[in-house]
Amino acid sequence: MTFKDLGLSDPILHALDDLGFAAPMPIQEAVIPQLLAKQHDLVGLAQTGTGKTGAYGIPLIQLTDTTQKYTQSLVICPTRELCLQIAGDLTDFSKYVPDLHVLPVYGGTSIERQIQALKRGVQIIIATPGRLIDLCHRKAVKLDHVGSIVLDEADEMLNMGFSEDIDEIFSLIPENHSTLLFSATMSKEIERIAKKYLNNAQEIVIGSRNEGAEKVNHEYYLVHASDKYAALKRIVDFYPRIYAIVFCRTKLETQEVADKLVQDGYNAEPLHGDLSQAQRDMAMSKFRLHSTQLLVATDVAARGLDVDDLTHVINYGLPDDIESYTHRSGRTGRAGKKGTSISIVHLREQGKIRAIEKTIGKEFVKKALPTASEICTKQLFNAIDALERTIVDEEAIAPFLSEVFRKLDWMDKEDVIKRFVTMEFGRFLEYYAHAPQISEPETSRKNKEGKKNKEKKEDKRKNHSGMTGVAEPGYARFFIPIGKRDHLYPRELLGMLNKCCDRPVDVGRIDLLTHFAFFEIPEEQADYLEKVGQHLVFNGKPIHIERAEQAGKSAGSKKKKGAYRKNDDFRTDKKKRPFRKNKQSSY
Repeated sequence: MTFKDLGLSDPILHALDDLGFAAPMPIQEAVIPQLLAKQHDLVGLAQTGTGKTGAYGIPLIQLTDTTQKYTQSLVICPTRELCLQIAGDLTDFSKYVPDLHVLPVYGGTSIERQIQALKRGVQIIIATPGRLIDLCHRKAVKLDHVGSIVLDEADEMLNMGFSEDIDEIFSLIPENHSTLLFSATMSKEIERIAKKYLNNAQEIVIGSRNEGAEKVNHEYYLVHASDKYAALKRIVDFYPRIYAIVFCRTKLETQEVADKLVQDGYNAEPLHGDLSQAQRDMAMSKFRLHSTQLLVATDVAARGLDVDDLTHVINYGLPDDIESYTHRSGRTGRAGKKGTSISIVHLREQGKIRAIEKTIGKEFVKKALPTASEICTKQLFNAIDALERTIVDEEAIAPFLSEVFRKLDWMDKEDVIKRFVTMEFGRFLEYYAHAPQISEPETSRKNKEGKKNKEKKEDKRKNHSGMTGVAEPGYARFFIPIGKRDHLYPRELLGMLNKCCDRPVDVGRIDLLTHFAFFEIPEEQADYLEKVGQHLVFNGKPIHIERAEQAGKSAGSKKKKGAYRKNDDFRTDKKKRPFRKNKQSSY
């Protein structure tokens, strides 16, 4: 089936052709005809990367009346990044559709510029929930002509706490609209929204119905044992809206980590067996009510805690048994929501990671700690988003405003913004301006030596095959006693030969190994290269090359200097097992 078979207009087909889209993806093939016919509300269950943006975006463009400037379609998504991505895709699809305007609106950027763009007329709005509601409250957006609304990554929006915002948005649009709900999983919350806002919805599933449900991403950070707390701070700072349990191995470690977090300004509480029952109940109650953002706990103390909306589980210390890890990680990613289990490990704990992977059948993703710049950017956007989401109670603050305005009259808008950023964001800037460097531990000496010995053995196998192998017909094979460890690659080899030779040399096959290399040239040029090759220089050092068969003889006798490196054993001792031929990597 082609896009033309789906009943798309010529301008859209022209744009799709420019984008190189030859045939519709399964979700597009199923959804586009349904939306164009306006027959049903739709629930689309599909993972990221399945073409869902085109599935709903293309019909929205075709159904838009471009003679009217009012908003006719809404796409709601959880993040500014996705918002921009969707808007970019729809702009590409509508490249040849005249007078069609698509606008992304999201937090973290100038709301005044977005208001100005809306005044010019926008038929399709791509929005994050908070910014759209803010614009509606300011009367900058009117939704009374919206005929279609799409909830993209609805499961993620619910996971981020946008349920009430979605309810409000639906209350602002006409009753006679069509709704398309896209989600990775059909959780109970998604089913509730589908039942509440969709009429006679048709369900379209790409993959299995709950693919990805109850799934947890497993990540780990490798640090020195002394850097664990500093690493924890970076991880927490990188996720401003984190709602997590930090698991520690002992009661003492639990209290110490919680005390440090509180001292450093984090909203944290300890939970361990040395606390009284009343203290434990209070800590769990505050955590369930989201009054506490980070609960630092031991495995035993956290057993009675049942929370469905954790964003992360952080293993400050890996447990001794894999079953405990399974219980820990299972506390996130519940009720169809995504979750992440993060482990902060040092070198001696790497073995536990491998053991856990084998047991749970899932791989851990090794991550690099976020940089100071990445953390500060995340925190700044979070502060701006919080400011934009703040609801102003005009009546309550009215008696105080005149005095506030008088006190701040000497400051302009730019001064106020700078002071706000400093007040809300200053501690991060100050800390990360002087934050200690956290370096990843180097591989242990034993592992390094094992890797080095493995490379040597591999070179022996490859070298034997290389020296005894026959060159291509009409070519001579040469040996050079430097390799990839010396940063020798085809370009460097050719450059070195060109500098030495006063006439062109045609190089054929090149075999690069760790400590040495082989290359082939036409037989008629071999005598010339053998002569001038005595004057080769690489990185300021003289290099001796010779024919491969001669290098083998030199290596066996060990009499000719310069024929091999100290670390390259070319012995053909009969007591050694015969070399096995090994396929060489070719360039």
